[in-house]
Amino acid sequence: MPTSNSSPFGAHRRCASAERMMWITPDRVFYAGLLGAQTLHSKGSIQLYVALEGPLRIRLEGGAWQTCEVAVVQPYVRHQTACEGRHVLSMYVEPETVDPRRLPAMLLERSGVVIAPAFAARVRRCHARMVAAGRDLDLQPCDFDMMIFGESLGARVLDRRIAAVVQRIKQNPAAQALAEDCAAQATLSFSRFLHLFKREMGVPFRAFRMWKRARSLLQYLHSDESLTFLALDVGYPDSTHFSHSIRNSFGLSPSDIVVGSRKLRVIEHSAAPLATR
Repeated sequence: MPTSNSSPFGAHRRCASAERMMWITPDRVFYAGLLGAQTLHSKGSIQLYVALEGPLRIRLEGGAWQTCEVAVVQPYVRHQTACEGRHVLSMYVEPETVDPRRLPAMLLERSGVVIAPAFAARVRRCHARMVAAGRDLDLQPCDFDMMIFGESLGARVLDRRIAAVVQRIKQNPAAQALAEDCAAQATLSFSRFLHLFKREMGVPFRAFRMWKRARSLLQYLHSDESLTFLALDVGYPDSTHFSHSIRNSFGLSPSDIVVGSRKLRVIEHSAAPLATR
């Protein structure tokens, strides 16, 4: 079971294999496990990293390395992470689900080191409780924010036309959702759709769709399929495109992710509708 000490960078200990887990909801992820390679990568979520086995190091956009206990990375910011030990605690928050004006200060639009020892301690305690509960653990998506942040993150309200497109992609990220088809679904011209999508989401349509497809790999962590068939399941035309996209998003190859997750305990939940106006 995880423990803590007075170290400013978390407990200097080893995370046992039984403590490795991933809690996946449609809009949040909690991960406790191997950090993996130091490859430059970017995800479409707000990411938080908390040191677990000694100091955590982070490097943004090829800049200088920084040592910390907690780091926040905004969506699509390329970064590298490293740690003294092999394991880390990390969380993803999908930005289309939260109101940026109501986020906790530590999640506001900046990337890098965050001084938040109370938050780090809270996250480690949450991990310890989840490990201790074992198979008796009963978690729902609505529990995530209160457990991790101590408060519910304010929901983002989207234009109903864009929200319908976003929901379509999230429910079936493997589908070939062309921008032209989505514009027709939203009853908008192609150019107006792309403009409105970026205004509402803060990111171009193509980047959003690519991230959701890459993220959907998390649903196949315990798959016995070959990587070729897994690529098709996730929506890629071939294993080359699959490998390139996953490396760009996670900094690891699909095979490294699947093999490294074989002993990972996974808790999953299905999608819920977005708030609209």
